[in-house]
Amino acid sequence: MTQTQITWIEGTIVEDEVHMSIVEISQATRAPEELIMSWVSEGVLSPAGSSPEDWRFSGDSLKRAKTAAHLTHDLELNTPGVALALDLLDEITRLRNQLLCQN
Repeated sequence: MTQTQITWIEGTIVEDEVHMSIVEISQATRAPEELIMSWVSEGVLSPAGSSPEDWRFSGDSLKRAKTAAHLTHDLELNTPGVALALDLLDEITRLRNQLLCQN
């Protein structure tokens, strides 16, 4: 008898043209709005708009905010720690892409 293993992968595709409010990104990341505001203050997220009521976050910001939420919850990092960790992750990605282009 042959066993078949089925793996389900679930994901969401968010386009860059999508612009979310602070309430929507808070709901999507399950992070309080105050935490999102602190991420903006620290430079973790860069929304368009001049005030929290006017802020609009792109699809890339959503991905970054979800990573920030995981770092905050899972590793218990504070906001400056999240900013540093995301900068380091960005650098790793940049270096990997650079290596791929060289080969």
